[in-house]
Parts: sequence; C-alpha cells; structure tokens
Amino acid sequence: MPSGAQLIVQSLEKQNVEVIFGIPGGAIMIFYDRLRDSKIRHILMRHEQGAAHAADGYARASGRVGICSATSGPGATNLVTGIATAYMDSSPVIAITGQVPTSVIGSDAFQEVDIVGIISPVVKYAFQLKSAREIPIVFKKAFFIASSGRPGPVLIDVPKDVQQETIDEIEIPREVIVSGRGVISPDPDPIMVKKTAEILLNAERPLIICGGGVIQANASQDLLNIVESLQIPVVTTLMGKGAIPENHPLCMGMIGMHGKVEANKAIFEADVILAIGTRFSDRSTGLFSEFAKQAKVIHVDIDESEIDKNIEVDITINSDAKKFLRMLYSVLSSLSYKKDKTEWLKRIAELKSQYAHVYERDGVFLKPWRIFKIMREELPPDSIVTTGVGQNQMWAALHFPVYEPRTFITSGGLGTMGFGFPAALGAKAAKPDKHVVCVDGDGSFLMTSQNLATAVTENLPVVVVILDNRSLGMVRQWQLMFFNKRCTEVDLGSVPDIEKLAKAFGAEGFSIGDYEEFRSAFRNALRNEVCTIIDVPIHPDEKVLPMVPPGKPLTEVILE
Repeated sequence: MPSGAQLIVQSLEKQNVEVIFGIPGGAIMIFYDRLRDSKIRHILMRHEQGAAHAADGYARASGRVGICSATSGPGATNLVTGIATAYMDSSPVIAITGQVPTSVIGSDAFQEVDIVGIISPVVKYAFQLKSAREIPIVFKKAFFIASSGRPGPVLIDVPKDVQQETIDEIEIPREVIVSGRGVISPDPDPIMVKKTAEILLNAERPLIICGGGVIQANASQDLLNIVESLQIPVVTTLMGKGAIPENHPLCMGMIGMHGKVEANKAIFEADVILAIGTRFSDRSTGLFSEFAKQAKVIHVDIDESEIDKNIEVDITINSDAKKFLRMLYSVLSSLSYKKDKTEWLKRIAELKSQYAHVYERDGVFLKPWRIFKIMREELPPDSIVTTGVGQNQMWAALHFPVYEPRTFITSGGLGTMGFGFPAALGAKAAKPDKHVVCVDGDGSFLMTSQNLATAVTENLPVVVVILDNRSLGMVRQWQLMFFNKRCTEVDLGSVPDIEKLAKAFGAEGFSIGDYEEFRSAFRNALRNEVCTIIDVPIHPDEKVLPMVPPGKPLTEVILE
C-alpha cells in the first residue's frame, strides 16, 4: 500500500516534474525519503527564499510549473517572499510544505505555523491536506490552478502523518474540474474584437502597450503578426520586455519611471492605445489621472479584476492574449481599409533619434550602458538574463536589448532584492544548454549569495555580473534627488571582497578595471564550467536616468 509521501512523488512524476528546489527538515523528511527513489532531480538550496526564487526562474524560463519545497515553521515562512514575488508577476509555482501532525495542529507544536493563513493573500489557492487519499486530486488541481488562466503560485501543506499514512491503491485522475475566477482562459468577445480592429484601422497614431501577459500566453509571434501587418509601434512594460525583439524598428522600448523617453512620449501622442496583458502598474503609468488622457484606450487582460482597476479605459476585453491576438489578426485579414500611418511612423523615428543621445554618455568611471553593450555583443540572442532589484535592474532594462521572450527574468511587482541569482540557477536548471547571466548589484546579491554553494555543488555554471557601487544604489539615488542629499544607511563599506567570496565557495571570481578587462573576463566566464562572478566597480553617484519622479506623469522626466 502506498504512503502519502509515495503518492506525492507519483503525482509529481505524473505531471512530468523534472526538478524540485528545496531544503528538507523534520516535518517533510518522510517526503524526502521517498523522493530519493525517484528520478526527479532535487536541487538543494541554501535558503528557502532562494528555493522559491529558483522555482520561479525555472517557471519563467521554461513556461512550465516550478516546484519548491520546505519544512514547517521557519522553512515555510522563508518561502513567503519568493511566493509573493511569483504572485505579483503571475508565475506558476507550487510550494510543498511539511506541517506538524494533524493531531497537534493548533497546539503551538514545535515548528508549527499557520502557513495557509500566512500565505493565502499571495497565492491563487492554498491546500492543507487532511488525508493521504486527497493527495492525487489535490496535486492535479494544484497544477491546473497554477498554470491556467492568469498563472500564479499554489501552496500544498502536508502534515507529517498524512505523508506517513498508507492507503489502498488509488488512481491519479486524468482530469479535474476546478471552478472559480482565475482558472479559465476566457475567449474574447468577437464583437469587441471587430470593434478594436476597426478602431485600429482608422487610427492615425495607434500604439500597442505590451505587458507580461503576452509572454505568459506564448503570444509573441501573434503580436508580431499584428504589429507588422498594421505597422503599429510597440512599447513594453518591464514585464513585457522581450515580447517583441527590441531591435525591431517598430519597438520603442520600455515605458515607465525609468522607461525610454521616446516610449513615454509616444504614450501621450497616440490617439489609440491597445494595451495587452498589462495591469497598468504605477511604475509603468506614472500619475494614473494623467496617463494617456488624450487617447482611446483598449485594455485586453486575462484577469477581469485588473480591468478598470487603475486606469479607466474605453473598451475592455477579458481574454487570454493569444486568443485575442489570433482573433484580431483573423478579423483584420477580412477588412481591407487601412489609414496611412506614414506621418506617425516618421514621428516615431524622430523621437527615437531625438533621445538616442541621453542613454550613452561617457565619463571618467565605468558606465553601465557600455557594460551591457559588451554583454549583448558577446551573448547569443537566446541567452537568458536575470536581474536583481535596484539600479542594476533598471540599467539592464534600459540598456540590454532582448530579442526573444522568456530571456529576461526580473522581479517586477514586488521588487524583491536577492531575486536575480537564485532565479538564474532555476533558469539554468530549466535551460542547461543556454547561457544564463545574472546582472546584480552588490546589495541585492549579498541577500542570497549563500546560494553560491548550490551553484557549485549542483553544477549550475551561471555567470553573475555585479555592478558594484558599494551602496544600496537606488535608495541612495532617491536620497540624493529627493531627500536633500541626506544619505543614510546606504553605504555598504568595503566588505566583502567579491572575488574572494566567489573563490571561497569554489566559484570563479574576477575583479575588472576597464572595459577590455570586462570583455575578456566575460568571455572566459561564458566558457567556464563553474559559476563565475565578475565584479564591476561603478561610482556610487552614477544614477539611473531618465527618471520620472514618483507621483508625477510620464511627461515630467529628469534627464540629467
């Protein structure tokens, strides 16, 4: 008779799970004992937050559900930040946590916490099992919920006695029925799609805003079909970066607080805006009340609750991005009229030319834009880049062009420092044949740097480029710009020596002093069969510009 732990392993195998990221402990040890007999690879992280981020990186790089596991109590609570990160960015992750036996739940037993209560606000659903008999159906439901509709994380909390319980043979169901908001991919309303097509055809200055929903729906080619057939320029959100090749002549780059000036300006010059798979976050829109007031806005999103939440729009379409784009393309093919866009395309080219100079300014010290230019020259187009959070993230978003979807992985909604490195390990586990590079800051990297041990022992040879300004750079920038230069508690000092830290873990480390040294070190790192860290000194006064001040419209931009 199979035990609950065996049923969990069988359920994971039935879902073709290849990798789990986690750390064992007392309340989940029974599951780990049975996992040893499986072909599923377990990657031992060095902190549970890193396990959640790695599962998230795996999911984003592969498009499949990422799995992480932890014991009860502190193991489970350590997952919360990573799960919240996945929730904010709509990433399909399943977290399996151990729990104290059902007989003592609620008694404040050793390492007991109500993880279901704690984590419920940041998951699509949280299960706590009461019997081993529930395991096959619950795991089947969990995978369905995590990956369907708007993707997101799911928790499965498994008490020790449920893992240990043995039952008669039970068949894992082929299909499950799950109802409720967020678990279906709604079909677009054909009438509204036709109306959208007619509006786009008659627009003089149409613009598409592409969000992460296009990437989640694997709809990048469908987007490109629309863009090229109608000759409509595209801007992206941070999460939409890579949905359209950024070297495409109709791609204007990222909008928002640190977006491209020309992209932000196009928002305010367009007469029609088609926004697909974006929730209009404050960092993308600036002041809500001023965003695109002059344009007719059409909002397409899989999550009905996001429509009219932040921005009041003219037309709403609750739909999966791929379904919408395919239906739109079909409708457009049946309509012959198309207004001439020559003047609008000239204006787009003019805006790009006008602001090209603001991004590439040299100086005495090393400049991030040059570092990213070298990286792009050395990396194949399908290489994956993850980022930490802070200045490093925004420099990467501004200066590193991305050519394929699922190759730029970053923490958007939650802005989680420490995300980049473990996410890179997850992405490498998902795509071992691709180069995976983590761009990080020294402050962000040090939050999860203990996972260097994982990178080395698990043979995950990612490259880490640390833009090292010895400070919490983005906080320092805000203090300089908005707090009368009263910098406080942002200087990190001279420790650690990043190169020595890498070598202490058995990784390779380089400290560079100029651009040619960086190119040489980066080339060597891409050839290395071990995790490699390159420490790049950046002056602490180097700022991320352009910048729209908080609470201001996108038109009020600081350039220098």
